[in-house]
This record gives sequence, C-alpha cells and structure tokens, in this order.
Amino acid sequence: MPMRATRLLTLLDELRRRRKPVQGAVLAELLGVSLRTLYRDIEALRGQGADIAGDPGVGYQLRPGFLLPSMMFTTEELEALALGARWVAAHADPDLATSASKAMDRIAGVLPDTLRLQVETSGLFAPYWGQTTAEPWLPLLRTAIREEQALLLRYADAGGRASERVIWPFAMAFLAEIRLLAAWCELRGGFRHFRADRVLSLEATGQRYPQRRHQLLKRWREHERQRREQPASLLTEPDSSPAHTGCPHSPTESA
Repeated sequence: MPMRATRLLTLLDELRRRRKPVQGAVLAELLGVSLRTLYRDIEALRGQGADIAGDPGVGYQLRPGFLLPSMMFTTEELEALALGARWVAAHADPDLATSASKAMDRIAGVLPDTLRLQVETSGLFAPYWGQTTAEPWLPLLRTAIREEQALLLRYADAGGRASERVIWPFAMAFLAEIRLLAAWCELRGGFRHFRADRVLSLEATGQRYPQRRHQLLKRWREHERQRREQPASLLTEPDSSPAHTGCPHSPTESA
C-alpha cells in the first residue's frame, strides 16, 4: 500500500476510536507529519466521503455511523465476519490472529451503536479444543505465497525421513487439526502437499518463482480433479503418504 494511503487509513482509524474531538497537532504528531500535511489529509478524507467535523484550532471528530456506502453490511454479514475473525483468532498463527482482531475493531469502530453492540456481543464462537502445535513458519509461508517467493524447505515425512528441496508455495489450507501447504516441488518436479507441523526449517531464497501464483493454482486444481477421477489403485505415489485431514475431499500430504 502506498505511504500516503497507509497514513490516511491510520488517520481514519485514530479518528474512529476517539469519542471526543482531537487537536490537529496531536494527530500530526501521531502520524509524524506537519500540521499542513495533516490538514491536507483531513481534506482528502472528506473528499472520499468521511464525515469529519472540525476545523484548525478547534479539533477534529469523525461523526458516528460513518461507513463508506460500498462497505455497508447486513446483520448476518456482520455475524459472518465476526465468526470468521474469531475462527482466525483461535486457529491461525499469532500475526494473522492479531490482524483479524484489528480488522474487526476497525469495522466495529465505524458502525452505529446498535450494530456495534451486535458485533461485540455476538453469540457465535469458534473455540479451539485441540492441542496447539508450534508452527513458527506460518508467517513466512503466508508471505511467500502472497509475494510468489521460492523457499528452501527441510521437511520430515510421516516416517520421520528428512529431505531438503526448493518449493514454490501457492496455497495453504487451515484444516481441523493441521495446516496443509500446496506447492510446486523442484525436487520431485510436481505438485506436493506439506504439513506445516512437519517443517524442520524454512528459508527465504529471495527469488521469485518463474510462474504466477494464479497459474500454479489453476494447474493444481486441474491436477487434483484428474487425481480424484483416477481409480484408487493408481493414486499412490512412491514418495507420498496420506495425512489425516478430517475431510475426505482434502488433498493428502505428499513429500
């Protein structure tokens, strides 16, 4: 996100969470900009539809209920978002969990009081009852998927045999008990699935893989479709072993 866009979003968040007018000098200091820049940013937000009351020397306040029309939600949509954010907070890595909570705070902060109360008191929960396994690689995996970066992976299969290979990660499934990574494996010359809890080490190569992620995803989906259509006796590969996923239609682990 461009620097100014990030700053405008931060400014809007500051105004959203404050119930009383705040002086421009305070906002400028928080953002690390001059007063003149702060005033320009206020006008830019107003031009985008933000209902900001106030003037220089008086202070600024975002009027309650402001929400861009394109972001209006129904009650059920808000419940779905709240449930989804709670699931991520319970099941994802700490960085993603924090982002989910911040996103819901941002949404709740611009809702009218009645809708905000519905979100904050929603009775839909997604508790995690399983044993949490340390998976410190998840943030790096998510970054590599997003930025289409190749990774150097050391991995232990179901039998405990370790191997090392370069992979092109393009998707990750958050299943009931495990996280399953889908990637192109340079060692095997094909698509493979890896359990995040069996990763021994993971290093960024700093190299972008040669295909676009959406192209790999399309090829993988076609590969999985063909695999499911084959007789069961033809599905076993010499270097693959099934992983318990809790879902009969989920891809199995293959290293």
